Amino acid sequence: MKFSVRCFGKALLVLTGIALLGLMVMLLWNWVIPTVFAGGRSIDYLHALGLLILSRILFGGFRGHGGWRGHRHWRRWERMTSEERERFLKSMSSTGGKPQEDQA
Repeated sequence: MKFSVRCFGKALLVLTGIALLGLMVMLLWNWVIPTVFAGGRSIDYLHALGLLILSRILFGGFRGHGGWRGHRHWRRWERMTSEERERFLKSMSSTGGKPQEDQA
């Protein structure tokens, strides 16, 4: 009994969250886009939900970590010295785009 009530409560919470996010997207779009762009059109609720789903697909998630996780490698690139960068680029070009592991 408690398990089904908890599942129902979580499902209701998720659906409410999606509905509110869709409403927020619709309101923000209709407030910003027609005033910023001369040809900008207002959208309805279903289009706002579609836009929300599209942004989820393209950019990754609603969990705060984003969709493209390759940005962590950029920090490694920034910490490299110029010699390490040259060696890395040379190994990428000699292997056809696959980085070689350092042979220690």
